[in-house]
Amino acid sequence: MNTLIPKRLKPFFSKELKAYQEELAINNLPKAWQHLERAHVIGQAYPYEHSCVHWKMLLFGIQIKSGKEILGQIPRLLVGGVKSFVGTIPVGNTGGADIPPLKPLPIEEDIQTILETLEIKR
Repeated sequence: MNTLIPKRLKPFFSKELKAYQEELAINNLPKAWQHLERAHVIGQAYPYEHSCVHWKMLLFGIQIKSGKEILGQIPRLLVGGVKSFVGTIPVGNTGGADIPPLKPLPIEEDIQTILETLEIKR
């Protein structure tokens, strides 16, 4: 069971959210989305962070007027945190509506290195 993101992992999660905000501010939507996906992979094992990213993805979907993303984020927002809490996440899933919600995906090499260096188990 997971509850809190490890303190040593939190800066990497926060860095992705900050980069998301910066790219969003200059209207670089593809790059902003990429940072949200990376934040999702880093934080998906922790209920608060997992739900936080899905909330931001829902807001992003609203901003870009994507019905698919909006409808895809609602169930993810409702159950994502619970799945994190009980430890049943699809590891590596990037969280967007374009990916099946239960499909595990390979973790990007740099993120995998961070997780291994910090000895974070998935």
